[in-house]
Amino acid sequence: MKRVSYNLPNHAHYLTFSCYRRQKFLINDDVRLMLLTKWNEARRSQNFRIWAYVIMPEHVHLLLYPEDEHYNMAQILRLLKEPFSRWIVEHWRDESPHLLKAIEVERGERKVNRFWQEGGGYDRSLFSNEAIRKSIAYIEWNPVRRGLVDDPLDWPWSSARARVKVGETILMIDEFV
Repeated sequence: MKRVSYNLPNHAHYLTFSCYRRQKFLINDDVRLMLLTKWNEARRSQNFRIWAYVIMPEHVHLLLYPEDEHYNMAQILRLLKEPFSRWIVEHWRDESPHLLKAIEVERGERKVNRFWQEGGGYDRSLFSNEAIRKSIAYIEWNPVRRGLVDDPLDWPWSSARARVKVGETILMIDEFV
């Protein structure tokens, strides 16, 4: 079944997407840094705000708000995922070729690499400030709930530090008022 994206003006999008077969591919700092770099490039090219994010070992959460009234969520998702996927395949080809086998998928008579789980992931449109605030909290507390850290500020791969302007921030977020 094909995932449907809604392009509703003045609505935030709460996104979740997972690594192929929920494998823990997002544990290397260089890989996580490149993912955030690619997201920042997508933000600039597609004109959306990033209100919250977290990179977990096998999945990500992202809360964004398209600035343009006529945006294409499918295009935004593609630019959040594809450039990074291309980069990781080239990076692993040079640095860790054994990891390419873990993302190899047969497509007819040829084999392709799939970093992200097939399907678009989860895309929920948020209509209210309350729902947005709850999503921000859920995203930033995810590493605590998983037992990776005791405090959201201890996880450098989320927006928690940027929100309270404490410590080093890898990807700046846009303020949600």
